[in-house]
Amino acid sequence: MRIIQVVQDPRSTANDLHKIVCNDPALSARVLRVVNSAFYGLPGQIGSIDRAIMLLGLNAVKNIAIAASLSKMFKKLTPCDDLTGRDLWTHSVAVGATNKLITTAMGLALPDEAFLAGLIHDIGLVVELQAEGSELIQIVQQTKAGLTFCQAEHNVLGTDHQEIGMVLTQRWKFPRSFQYVAGYHHRPGDLAQENRLLAVVTHLSDCICARRELGIQITVAGKCPEPEFVREIGLPQAKLEEISEMIESELETVRSLIE
Repeated sequence: MRIIQVVQDPRSTANDLHKIVCNDPALSARVLRVVNSAFYGLPGQIGSIDRAIMLLGLNAVKNIAIAASLSKMFKKLTPCDDLTGRDLWTHSVAVGATNKLITTAMGLALPDEAFLAGLIHDIGLVVELQAEGSELIQIVQQTKAGLTFCQAEHNVLGTDHQEIGMVLTQRWKFPRSFQYVAGYHHRPGDLAQENRLLAVVTHLSDCICARRELGIQITVAGKCPEPEFVREIGLPQAKLEEISEMIESELETVRSLIE
């Protein structure tokens, strides 16, 4: 939270962020590992946090910090075999990796933002896994009986993981684009055109990763991306199929960085 506050303060400098990161040896090591990885493709070996922050930028370092923290939240939760924290984490990292591949293919220079958007898209499910174990079993049963996961959530909880995720990311003061991803990844068409790019990309990645059976699949209503959203990102179907074939390799790369 301190890192998010610093990055969002227009008066902040790289030195302000450096002070926070350097007080956390594990985070310092993570930042250096990421900045020297193929994920960013920077030349040479960077050995100082100052240099890493200058090369990556404050926003990218913030995203690395969030990703490092989130991995601990997911994995210990196992209310039922069909929806475990570990499978949710695998799915979330896969969606993040796919987001990165899609936005790169689109020519957009936001790999870290796209990755983190995918990583947090199901953060509302983490809340449900922690607080609503027995209810989740009912939700899974209703989904298997033919409802969509979101319909079953509304039947049992009166809300769904998108609405919970939107509130949580607002409370955590995440960027607005991440709030939209958490709140609308199953229905990005409900967002205004100027607000929905990352939500649309995440929706497509969600479908692609479910089709490839990467982590949980029960939350995704359809494994074939809707044609209107494919048209919206402007990539041909053949390119999406190529990206689909690249996901598992990319997944292993990013998991090695954040786990």
